[in-house]
Amino acid sequence: MAETIFLGGADAKGTGHPDAAQELILKVANRHGLVAGATGTGKTVTLQVMAQAFSDAGVPVFAADVKGDLSGICMPGSETHKAHANLTARAQQIGMGELKYEGAPTIFWDVFGEAGHPIRATISEMGPILLSRLMGLTDVQEGVLNIAFQYADDNGLLLLDLKDLRKLLVSLGDDTVRTEVSRKYGNVAPASLSAVQRELLVLERGGAERFFGEPALELADFMRTTRDGRGYINILDARKLINSPKLYSTFLLWLLSELFEELPEIGDPEKPRLVFFFDEAHLLFADSPPALMQKIEQVVRLIRSKGVGVYFVTQNPRDLPESVLAQLGNRLQHALRAYTPMEQKGVKAAAASFRPNPSFKTEQVITELGVGEALVSTLEAKGAPAMVQRTLIRPPSSRLGPATDAERAELQKASPVLGKYDKMIDRESAYEILSKREEAAAKEADKLAKAQAKEKETAAKAKAKGKTTTTRSRRMTASERAVNNAASTASREVVRYVLRGIFGTRKR
Repeated sequence: MAETIFLGGADAKGTGHPDAAQELILKVANRHGLVAGATGTGKTVTLQVMAQAFSDAGVPVFAADVKGDLSGICMPGSETHKAHANLTARAQQIGMGELKYEGAPTIFWDVFGEAGHPIRATISEMGPILLSRLMGLTDVQEGVLNIAFQYADDNGLLLLDLKDLRKLLVSLGDDTVRTEVSRKYGNVAPASLSAVQRELLVLERGGAERFFGEPALELADFMRTTRDGRGYINILDARKLINSPKLYSTFLLWLLSELFEELPEIGDPEKPRLVFFFDEAHLLFADSPPALMQKIEQVVRLIRSKGVGVYFVTQNPRDLPESVLAQLGNRLQHALRAYTPMEQKGVKAAAASFRPNPSFKTEQVITELGVGEALVSTLEAKGAPAMVQRTLIRPPSSRLGPATDAERAELQKASPVLGKYDKMIDRESAYEILSKREEAAAKEADKLAKAQAKEKETAAKAKAKGKTTTTRSRRMTASERAVNNAASTASREVVRYVLRGIFGTRKR
């Protein structure tokens, strides 16, 4: 397999050395990267070129397809396809020689299970921090959700899907349980609990119930290779998902977090174990609270030691915080517009992030780049950034434009994970456990009520038949009051014992 992947060559205007090919060294490809540029400048094609090159080098790839254009990567290109006009000429211009057309091994995924294999995660895997972001909770409401998760852990309640979490929140709303939970974990205010329940309903109506559940995704299925050694390209069909920006970004962040948590440390491998393209990356950082931003920065900083390279795709580098930009060593900058003062600041910031090239003014060239051109600076073998070069991005071997529905369906039939995730599983979890406890408690309470009613009925019949032969005072004696109080206390303890049994707080 190749030790580098070819990105492009000298641009049409001849700036830079005409023989200087722009290549990305696989050994440093896990040190992350950035693909930026205004709409229509060629970012998606660059992503397609890089994804297929990684695949050819034996590296599995994950990429989100927000417009549907990336799906054509599974099909070979063709000279007869109108989008491929003049690609042969470009290949010769940058020294590629003859352009070989072929598709890449591809698996399609879809959170909603409509345009690919379903992707699911359990509520427990998502965790309270990401769920809080997804639901837009306040700090106080997030605290209540954290308490709910801790309570579930301590009481053996599996949180797999939305109905599990909803049932748990309803249980915590019971006065007796809420009082005990507040005493042990911290205050659970009814108002905050109700607010979380309302946001959970909004989340459910937005389609999230199809994402939460089992079978949950196994990350190994994202890291497959073919028999001939090529890496599978995992395409997340996000055409519908992108309409829920917070769900889209939270899902991708969860996926990164799962990779970070599950994969072992391997340092800097000869090539990445997985390359992750994060399209519409600005959504990840929009409205993120400081605690979540710290987590994102930590994951990006440390996940490279797990052999995972993360490539952010966005319109402007300023969409990303400086702490994240500083960790992106491989950069491909397409054209930016500079009509307003704010846009001009963005161009200056983008130009300042490159190692200067004395052959041209980077800030000026960024606004002059044509479609398919980019300023490229990748890391050298020792990890230092190379001098920026104006580059014509190489043409893709796969199809420019989307695959047809029939082509995608045919590909899915041969998928290596066919049938593994297609049917949802609903095993016993918090919903079923709490429902059974409530049912048992209701039966016990009904039994107790019937016994008390029977006692009253017996006493009434005895009185009616005149079996009481002595006239008793209406005022109870001290000993009678003591007996009566003891009976009432015992009755209350029975009811409380039953209720504690419902919600799992009874000591075992």
